[in-house]
Order: sequence, then structure tokens, then C-alpha cells
Amino acid sequence: MSRNIEDAIVLCRSIERNVNHVIVGKESTIRLIMIALTAGGHLLIEDVPGIGKTTMVRALARSLDLQFSRIQFTPDVMPSDVTGYNVFNPMTGKFEFRPGAIMTQILLADEINRTSPKTQSALLEAMQESQVTVDRQTYRLPEPFIVLATQNPIEQQGTYILPEAQLDRFMMQITLGYPSFEEEFNILDRFSEDEPLATLQPVASAQDVLWLQATARRVYVADPIKQYISHLAQKTRSHRDIELGVSPRATLMLLQAAKARALLEGRGFVIPDDVQQLFRSVLQHRLIIRAEGRVQGIDAGQVLDTILRQVPVPARQ
Repeated sequence: MSRNIEDAIVLCRSIERNVNHVIVGKESTIRLIMIALTAGGHLLIEDVPGIGKTTMVRALARSLDLQFSRIQFTPDVMPSDVTGYNVFNPMTGKFEFRPGAIMTQILLADEINRTSPKTQSALLEAMQESQVTVDRQTYRLPEPFIVLATQNPIEQQGTYILPEAQLDRFMMQITLGYPSFEEEFNILDRFSEDEPLATLQPVASAQDVLWLQATARRVYVADPIKQYISHLAQKTRSHRDIELGVSPRATLMLLQAAKARALLEGRGFVIPDDVQQLFRSVLQHRLIIRAEGRVQGIDAGQVLDTILRQVPVPARQ
């Protein structure tokens, strides 16, 4: 396992450096994306337009030499645009399947909250089962498969709020945020004449990603860590400010993400810090705060920070 850990660290650092040739100053965000990818999870990126979400996803796809598709969601996008559809071929007298945008390895679902709930639900089966069903015929998706969906938190007119069932499919919710002064200067300096994305070369492959995922699944988790995660989850279901706590699916995703982080940090076992560092990113989009709490300005992140302070941390074995 130690050899696998060393190889995983080298591979991860190589991918992150490659993406950083295009993306300036977002090392922590890139690491979260790598954790989600290694854990086999999907990401919801909530941020304003123009800060590099699409560029980051394209850079990741090129670095990994993966198939990439992008859907710009609008109210008139149909479920068949996502999953694909059957069309009759008069030459053969048979129906032929035309794959939708989801038949890829990295899917950027841009402004997912701008499309109808019916189209949003077309992603559900794919995100959970890595397959789509069209006219009672099931098609497996390529491996690996990851959805990175974006939504604008500011503009709400003409949008459809993602239902809890959809939100629960995303392993993490992250934000990129505006660049600092130095980062913005570097962006202007780097992109004024060159286009780094156009010359970006792959440093890994789909098989490397699948190997990372398989290695992460073998990371050891002691019973006290599992109990710690369970106590945290139970606390979200009994907290006075929370109307809807996290599901068992959420706790499983937190465990998977913690195992991936441990691997990328060079360990073959999970420690409490892995859980704590990912706690907000994995759980904040799943909680529903009570109306009284929202009136007082309480948000999910604040409640989760409180829960982390309240639940005892297991002693290191």
C-alpha cells in the first residue's frame, strides 16, 4: 500500500501542477476537485459568472485526457438532449441511438438551475448509477464519470431550485471566489498574449483515475472515525436550527471523501482532520435551515462549524 500511496501523491501533484498552468491561485479548490474525482463523486460549483469555472473543468479534462462535454442549461433544454434519443434510420429500417451530452467522462452542467425539473431529473440516474435509460434500453456511461454542475447564487429570476434529491447526489459544493489583487494581475499577465489551455498536454489517463479511485477505496478507516462521522450526522438531525439533517448517503460520501483526502495527503488511513476539513464542503448543501434561523441570518456553514465544536474528536490510536 505504501508504494501505491507514493505513486498516488506523484500523480496527484502532476495533475494539480498541470491545471495550475491555466488556473491562477485556486490550489485549494483544485485539491477539492481532485478529492471528489478520486472518491468518485460529483461537484456542485456555486459562483458568479466569469471566474473560470468552465476553464478549470476544461483544464482538468485535458490534463487527464478524458472526454469532455458541456451543456448550457436553459428552460428549453429537453431530457433527450442530456441522455440521448432513438432516431429511425430508413436505410436499415431500425432505430439507432444518438448519444446525448451525458455520454462522456467529464460533464460540465452549466447553470443547472436554469432548466426544468424534468430535465434536471434526467441527470439523477446517471449521477447515481453511471447509466441512462432511453426507451427501456439501458446504456452504461464511460468510466470514469464525473458531473461538475454550476449555478449562479445571485441571479434567481427564471431559475428552478434544485430539489433535495438532486442536491444529495453531489458529493461536494464548492466556490471559486474572486481572485486576489496579485492573482488577478497574474491572470492579466498570463492571458494577455498566450492561451495556456490551447497548449495544455495530458499528464494522466482514464486508467490512472480509475487506479486512484480503486486505491482510495482501500484506505483504512478505524471504528472510532466511523463513530465520529455517525455522531456528526446524528447531530445534524437533532440540531434546533436544522429542519432537514443529512442522509446516510451523505455520511457515506463524507467517508469516501475523507479516504480520498487521506490518500492524497500521503496516508493509508483516515484521521479526524480529514473529516473536519471536508465537513462543510460535503454537507452544507444538504441541510435545510429552519425559517426562524434564516431570519436571524444563520446559514448551514455556521451550524456545521458549531456541530464540529460540539462533537468530541476521537483520540489518535
